[in-house]
Order: sequence, then C-alpha cells, then structure tokens
Amino acid sequence: MTEKTASVLWTGAGKNGTGKISTESGALMDYPYGFASRFGDDRRGTNPEEILGAAHAACFTMAFSFACDKAGFATSSADTQAHVRLSAQGEGFVIDRIALRLNAVVPGLDEARFQEIAASAKRDCPLSKALASVPEITLVATLEQGATA
Repeated sequence: MTEKTASVLWTGAGKNGTGKISTESGALMDYPYGFASRFGDDRRGTNPEEILGAAHAACFTMAFSFACDKAGFATSSADTQAHVRLSAQGEGFVIDRIALRLNAVVPGLDEARFQEIAASAKRDCPLSKALASVPEITLVATLEQGATA
C-alpha cells in the first residue's frame, strides 16, 4: 500500500485569489494557479484539470507498458496525451470528458493485440477507476509503423 500527499495554499477571495500547489516529491513546489490559469489564457500557472490530465496519462501509460511486458512485449516508447474538458453545469462546473491519445512503439505486437492491451490498460489503471464518474473517457491508440514483427 502506498499513499502520496499534495497540498494547496489559497489566499484571497474568488477570482482575485491565488493558489500554490505542492507535492510530497517536490515535483511541484508552490506552483501557482488561479482563475486566469484555469479559465483564461494565463500560461504562468497550472490548473486542476491539467494536473488531473497529467496524472491520468501517467497512470494509463505505465499500466499500458506493464500490460505489454506481462504479455511478453517490450515497450520501446509510449507517448500519451490527455485532454480534460471542464464544462459549465448549472451554477458550477463538471469534468465531462477525458480524451486519451496514445502513440506507441512496441516491436512484435500486432494491431489487434495492441488495441486489446491499450483498452485493458485504460479500463484497469487506478486513475481510470477513480475517474469512473466522468461520463466520457475515450482512447485513440496508434501503434507506430514498423513496430510489428
């Protein structure tokens, strides 16, 4: 069993407030976020959806690589993007879609088995399970040419 810690310090009211995100590992240390980085075009900070997308992509990609290994195929590379959509709902917001895009090089793996492994990794990774309330989680998985035997 493992447990990881993250923290946020928020100061100020509403749209004028700012937050600082930190993680136990130090990967994020007092990293800024606020209204403008979440809903505007301020690229100096992050936002919860971006961090959620990074976490989901990381979890899925690791699960995919482990599943390939278990099936007897060594992953040369796996590049995943996660697009997380935050939509207005009533007086609040909801994450209503996460779109995962995987491009992978796995020598010796055929397309059909590749799709099976990718789909099972999407279904079984811990973040996918935690995000089960998101109405739409999609996956487009591409096996790069030259990756099969």
